[in-house]
Amino acid sequence: MTGKYQIYCECKDSGVEWLGKIPEGWQTLRLGALLQERGETNQGPVTENILSVLKDVGVIPYAEKGDIGNKKSDDIERYKVVHPGDLVVNSMNVIIGSVGISKYLGALSPVYLVLHPRDGKVLQHPYLGYIFQIKTFQQWLKRLGYGILDHRLRIPMDNLKKEFLPLPPVEEQRTIAAFLDQETARIDTLIAKQRRLIELLKEKRQAVISHAVTKGLNPDAPMKDSGVEWLGEVPAHWHTTRLKYECLSIVDCLHSTPAYDQSGDFPAIRTADISPGKLDVEGARRVTEDVFQERNIRLKPETGDIIYSREGERYGMAACVPAGVDICLGQRVMLFRAAQTPEFVMWALNSESCYKQAQQDVIGSTSPHVNVETIKNFALAWPPHGEREEITAHITDITQRLDRLMSIAASKAELLHERRTALISAAVTGKIDVRNWKPNSAEQEADRPMVAEPLPEYPTSQEPA
Repeated sequence: MTGKYQIYCECKDSGVEWLGKIPEGWQTLRLGALLQERGETNQGPVTENILSVLKDVGVIPYAEKGDIGNKKSDDIERYKVVHPGDLVVNSMNVIIGSVGISKYLGALSPVYLVLHPRDGKVLQHPYLGYIFQIKTFQQWLKRLGYGILDHRLRIPMDNLKKEFLPLPPVEEQRTIAAFLDQETARIDTLIAKQRRLIELLKEKRQAVISHAVTKGLNPDAPMKDSGVEWLGEVPAHWHTTRLKYECLSIVDCLHSTPAYDQSGDFPAIRTADISPGKLDVEGARRVTEDVFQERNIRLKPETGDIIYSREGERYGMAACVPAGVDICLGQRVMLFRAAQTPEFVMWALNSESCYKQAQQDVIGSTSPHVNVETIKNFALAWPPHGEREEITAHITDITQRLDRLMSIAASKAELLHERRTALISAAVTGKIDVRNWKPNSAEQEADRPMVAEPLPEYPTSQEPA
């Protein structure tokens, strides 16, 4: 990570295992010697502004997580008060960097540690916040935690306060924090552009599927009203049908949780393993042969069968069983055995028209699920056999190209995130010297190249405008 950056000429051993060498002029101090808990509870309450902390984001109002802050006043009286400038640490998620500097007066769950400098300690809070984003420090802290999940290890303040932190002179702290603020913001913008590209590609993918299975590939084909609200107009030579008429078998999963065993040989497919057109067999949980046989008592999935998610947040997705695998149904899924052209049926199930039909059962539901009878009666636009084959080939080709582009964008976002992490570590631990760094003006920053992938162009003769 030195590259274009300068390095310190003189370094010394820090005496801290995770830290290694640090520049001359830096020191190491225990966290407890630098920071203390605020200890103020929300009696009164002092504030009704509920806060939370997100990894790589920091302290935010609770509602910005996508949740509705509906905490009752008697619940929040035991919450901890946070003042602007406080360092907030999620004691359950320290090892993944769930740490931030608060800009708000607010209140946080008692699981958080609210820290501020001890009297007489001159510290730059943003610099301290960056220390907790160092991967080697996060891994080092694992030994202090206790809990069931690897990423949910609770670390008490009594343990945390004994840890040594690198501490440059205060002006250097300020420069490092300003440098990282600017550089991480730039990298975050690039990551956001890649993620936006992925969302645009997903939208394009969905549009290709929905258009092809309801409108066909010929933009000049005469159209007619299908008579079905969800389908609208379809090519005049097509007809409409229902899912149950195009399937030899429709089977719901057993309404029980399989006994998972990661040493088992057989994948048990859940909703988490299904995305439109793709079945994640490798990532699925495993079961033993006895459970495999029990789960397949109604019908054993075969190559080309369709697995459909009908419950939970990921309802309404379908994928075909690939060749050469033996699977069983886990939870919240169904199996369809199509009479013919199973891949066309699968793509139709992933269309917007089928999703809207499924939504009729789940609107307003806190636990979304689609009724089996509703699914059996899904209305489908049905072209002649040869045309179904052509449409299937077309969708497969386009979605594969889009999937490759999404994979490339995801890899670029991951590389950018790794660079962000490495830059923070290098600056905060003294592996690079940014003392001579000068912030760019807004005009200079605007002129810096920021490369993001444009939305790719595709042949449009057989796609929606």
